[in-house]
Amino acid sequence: MKAKMMLAAAAGAMALAGGANGAMAQDADWQVARAGDWIVTGRVTQVSSDADDSIMTAAGADSGLNVDVGDSVVPTLGFTYFLTDNVSVEAILGASHHEIRAKGGATDVEVHETWVLPPVVTLQYRPMPEARVSPYVGAGINYMVFFEGEDKNGFEVELDDGFGYALQAGADVALSGPWTLNLDVKRVWFDTDATINGGALEADVGLDPWVVSLGIGRKF
Repeated sequence: MKAKMMLAAAAGAMALAGGANGAMAQDADWQVARAGDWIVTGRVTQVSSDADDSIMTAAGADSGLNVDVGDSVVPTLGFTYFLTDNVSVEAILGASHHEIRAKGGATDVEVHETWVLPPVVTLQYRPMPEARVSPYVGAGINYMVFFEGEDKNGFEVELDDGFGYALQAGADVALSGPWTLNLDVKRVWFDTDATINGGALEADVGLDPWVVSLGIGRKF
């Protein structure tokens, strides 16, 4: 729900920016990125997982509990390099903090908190590179790294790092000079094996987060 609210707000901001195009003079001082250019973007990013996987016993029985992963809103940086006017490659950097709970029946207990470093690299295609509102789509890979984990309420949790893949859609809106407004939405598919209390409980967790961002970029 939070991800949908942020996406709606970001889409509204993009619509306002797009609507402003008609009100601005044709000779306004704005630039588009071309082959060989960089755009560095500072963003506010919400990371939201729909994880609801069953927690199993070592014997393979359903414990009746499910994994719940909390959302996180964090600053991130995006680095986009234009290979051609239409094709670019982007890498994002940032770390998000998440609360992990076990839920089921009358049980709702926090078992772990962790930071996640999820660098994502995507190859993007931009069909309208000359337009003031320039949409793009992309696809790529990511690598999830869990760090500074803190166990809670007597539980011991281990999470496996690993690779995933991502799809992306977004748009850059040229503002003034080298500055742009950016809306970006990614869906990352990633599964991690969670081992609880030395293997007494286990879960194959499909994190599969939505990564929704709104930010300001500068062309170099």
